[in-house]
Amino acid sequence: MDKHRTVRPVLSESSEDYLETIVQLGGTVAQSVRSVDIAAHMGVSKASVSKAMASLKAAGMVDQPFYGAITLTDQGFAYGSRVLAHHRLMRNFLEKALGVDSETAEREAHLIEHDLSDNTYEKFASYVEGLNL
Repeated sequence: MDKHRTVRPVLSESSEDYLETIVQLGGTVAQSVRSVDIAAHMGVSKASVSKAMASLKAAGMVDQPFYGAITLTDQGFAYGSRVLAHHRLMRNFLEKALGVDSETAEREAHLIEHDLSDNTYEKFASYVEGLNL
């Protein structure tokens, strides 16, 4: 496990992106999403989604019957929700506190969300909360 990530296992940025996308599309442990919707949202092929889901299934993050809809495990939902929260916090800070245009803020929040340790994120979240953005 990465020394900076104290709570969550280390997944690739791509795997984190897939989990984040599933959460954005409304996926939970009870609500499934279709691979075609993930592919459309991310701008990737269905084959890429299939490969990523096999990896995430092996990591215990998703459940997917053969060619079926995708649901998150408890661990996958927590992980994907955490990545999405990091993204939203960063985007909000970049836009509202720093005045970065929304397109740039979206792109750069995506870069930052993968690299903060859990400890730094918690401290940054507390700081941003105090700004009342």
